[in-house]
Amino acid sequence: MALVNLKCFRACTSRVQACRQLLTRGRFIHRCGPETGLVCPYGSPALQVACSATGVQGMVCRKYHMELGNPPSSIMGTVNLHGEAGNHFQSNSKQTAEREALKELDNCHSSEEIFRLVSSLESLMDTTVAAVLQRLCSVEVEDGRPRHAEDLAEDTVFQSLCFQLEQESPNLSDPALVNSLSSLIKLCVDPWSTLVVRLISESQERLRKGQLAIKDLCVLAEGFLDLEGPDCAVLEQIMDQVQSTNLEDWKPEEMVMVYRILQSGVGKRGQYQDLLNKMNRLTVRQVPKFSPKLTSAVLNALVALDQTQAIPLVIKLCKYSVRHVPSFTDDELVHVLEAFLHFGHRDCFFTEALERHVAKHAFTMRPRVVSKVMQYCGRKRILSKTIFDAVAESFIYNADGFTTAQIAEQIVPFGQLNYLPPCAPSLFQKLERVLSTRFAQFQPHALLSLLHSCTLVERYPLNFLTKVFSPYFLQQLQAEGPGLTRSVLSQLTQLFLTVTMECPSYEGPKLLPKYRVKSFLVAGHSLESSVDTHFYNQVKAGLIDLLGARMYFASHVLTPYCYTVDIEIKLDEEGFVLPAVQYDEVSQRIALCIDDQKRFCVNSHNLLGKEAIKRRHLKLVGYEVVQIPFFEFELLENQTDVLEYLHRKVFPNSYRLSW
Repeated sequence: MALVNLKCFRACTSRVQACRQLLTRGRFIHRCGPETGLVCPYGSPALQVACSATGVQGMVCRKYHMELGNPPSSIMGTVNLHGEAGNHFQSNSKQTAEREALKELDNCHSSEEIFRLVSSLESLMDTTVAAVLQRLCSVEVEDGRPRHAEDLAEDTVFQSLCFQLEQESPNLSDPALVNSLSSLIKLCVDPWSTLVVRLISESQERLRKGQLAIKDLCVLAEGFLDLEGPDCAVLEQIMDQVQSTNLEDWKPEEMVMVYRILQSGVGKRGQYQDLLNKMNRLTVRQVPKFSPKLTSAVLNALVALDQTQAIPLVIKLCKYSVRHVPSFTDDELVHVLEAFLHFGHRDCFFTEALERHVAKHAFTMRPRVVSKVMQYCGRKRILSKTIFDAVAESFIYNADGFTTAQIAEQIVPFGQLNYLPPCAPSLFQKLERVLSTRFAQFQPHALLSLLHSCTLVERYPLNFLTKVFSPYFLQQLQAEGPGLTRSVLSQLTQLFLTVTMECPSYEGPKLLPKYRVKSFLVAGHSLESSVDTHFYNQVKAGLIDLLGARMYFASHVLTPYCYTVDIEIKLDEEGFVLPAVQYDEVSQRIALCIDDQKRFCVNSHNLLGKEAIKRRHLKLVGYEVVQIPFFEFELLENQTDVLEYLHRKVFPNSYRLSW
């Protein structure tokens, strides 16, 4: 492997320094894809002229020696290239120093620390140079671009590394070549610089010869994806070689790398599905060997590629993710939770592991992760008091540092699952203060969902409803995607009904009739759950026996208050049952709520928020609400038990007549 003697790159003479100054003066900004490119004029004609004048042209790779126009004694070292046997092997001490340098590199958290470490080394192998560039990407690249592009380009160590890579590109090992190229592209080095062009040319030549290993093919593919996107022609050649290899020989890390390449756009729109099918089958056997990082990466790829046919693999990955919960990084845990949500999977052991993790780290976890945990609990109807209590406590102390979206994502599940933590007074006081100071920063739809969820647990945002029902806010809702959908109008209507029924002191603006819906029971995001057909038929059969005929009760009754009653029974003043079609002499109405599992939190008898508010409102408009929960009905063994049960529920103060 090539050895880079860094002392050769120090400013030993004024002529070398003059060349470096030209590098800085001749710098210009290019575009690397959508981002701003780093300065890299290392192959420019001006540089070649300057280097010729200073003697840098004496660097000839195939002579395995570098001269900068000074005597060797002033340069203090040579450059050894990989593949050369005999006199240029490193000593054991140097190899040990190299390994120690790689360990120290992992502990560097800024470009300054990295360059300080590199400057302290006497020589570097080409793979170590590639590792240095990779570490630079880790600490400098954020959101697809380097944070300190100008400072990086000004650094003489970085310039020296790039110059050496340009000159020695034919002699680099395959891993050093592809990793260096990929890192330079991520650092947004000018793709038209001689440095990048030479590395690309050399990579394509080795690709044409078919000499790259599967890992090197994947790294090269990542580089071209960053450079040109998924439509790059070279990617097709890379994928052809990937498919020609024996998948059973791939290591778990290599399997994950191919998943990542396909996820990046190469495998979308159904391309390479046959390859994916083979990978999905083989990966099932490898899952027990996966680290937390690999487990998260594969789940993330399966979500991005929408591999709904790979459910056996998904289930196994989710099963083994339980043991990794304490070891997942925040980003990795987010990917795992997204997979659980995407594939509709739920695991009680995973929830228990998540409870332990959140209870311990809620105050230090990144807000994005906490929001994803709450989203997972809300959508899966998982009422974990351990998680909710920890998140509530964290919110009270940390909410000022959250984005408005994260605030909404963490509070909405409390309303969805109809739960108030022990610290509820402090929680909603904090929320009110945040809303007061940052109201204008909230996106309209997120704000509406947040305020609506508060009413589900009987917390009424009266101070903010004047703004919500204003024409200006309604126009904002309409302008922001997805607009005034049926679901949004239902939330507005229920919010208006809530303050009208439960807050008689409210005297603010009313919701205009044109924004009100007639029914909350709609397809999609409905504000009430439709009745389970099988459960309904069982109750209906029992009521027919109890009342004597089908005519004495009505089903799926839409009330003037937008709610749909599962079964309605009418009584006169003396308590006798009236026919369902009779509207006169009705003194009392009984609403039977036939509550199956989907109206409760999972493994709980706790009603969902949307069901709890429905019962509150039905009582307020005069209904006697009778709940028929699945967990009571399942205990009934025969029709006689059903009749006795329904009689106790519907007519608790009267004797049952025999027909």
